[in-house]
Amino acid sequence: MGAGFGEPWRLVLLLAVPLIIYFYRLHQDKKKAAALRFSSLGLIKGANPKAGLRPHLPFILLLVAVALIIIGLADPRIPLKTAREGVNVVLVIDDSGSMAATDYRPTRLEAAKRAAGTLIKSLKPKDNVGIVIFESGATTASYLTPFKDRAMDKLEAIQQKEGRTALGDGLSLGIDMATSIPNKRKVVILLSDGVNNAGVVTPEEAVEFAKEEKIQVYTVGMGSEEPVVLGYDLFGRPQYAELDEDTLKRIAAETGGKYYKSVDEDTLDEIYRNIGENIEREWEDRSIKDWFFAAALAVLLVNLYVVYGRYRIVL
Repeated sequence: MGAGFGEPWRLVLLLAVPLIIYFYRLHQDKKKAAALRFSSLGLIKGANPKAGLRPHLPFILLLVAVALIIIGLADPRIPLKTAREGVNVVLVIDDSGSMAATDYRPTRLEAAKRAAGTLIKSLKPKDNVGIVIFESGATTASYLTPFKDRAMDKLEAIQQKEGRTALGDGLSLGIDMATSIPNKRKVVILLSDGVNNAGVVTPEEAVEFAKEEKIQVYTVGMGSEEPVVLGYDLFGRPQYAELDEDTLKRIAAETGGKYYKSVDEDTLDEIYRNIGENIEREWEDRSIKDWFFAAALAVLLVNLYVVYGRYRIVL
């Protein structure tokens, strides 16, 4: 995209400039005719349009100011890309009992919080961020807000829970939050280390909700290279952390997002850093209309000096 105008139709107002010049010259001709009628040499000199630009300088400056204002109203733009608007980013974080596993330092939940904080810090000033946590159900940890420091405080306050994994509930609440502030771009980042085994909303229903709202969902699966024992059942059999990668991959694929697999805290940090950098945004050329309004103001101030200043040019 090159240089152009946001409201080009307003440039039609520039057609008034030659019309103003025409009426100005008509006025000057009438002044000259009146001067000849009364035979006043002083009036003739004052009304003579060929006496140089000096007597016409105030009119010229006013005309330049009007032209600058009209161009400013047309919203001129130059190809220096800026974000059109912010992005609503909702972090949906699993804090079920399995997130207490210590294969990530110090725990999976704390590693997830640290990585989420990295992403929040990378967001643009216009972006909004919210946080949803889920275990046997889903709840809001931080409402959607442009104030990243407040979201960081809420993130740090998240505590480990002991419940199961209501992945569908967490995703649907995150999607609902993403729509709470009107922005064209809405992104949900879902992190889980388990299998959906609780809640009232299925992952499939949550995906349909995301597709209806045109929300892109990135999914992050937390796991390890080796099986992680979470505890033992009544018969002494080990209970392992299970990661449902198929469901997370399907959620990302059907909503236009991407699936990431984390195996340790380093890869998790890198994943969140990459997501923050790759969030799609709508861009536009930078508006420079204020430059033209400022130039018009400067010309008007010069005009005041020309007419009324101590060393005024026009007498």
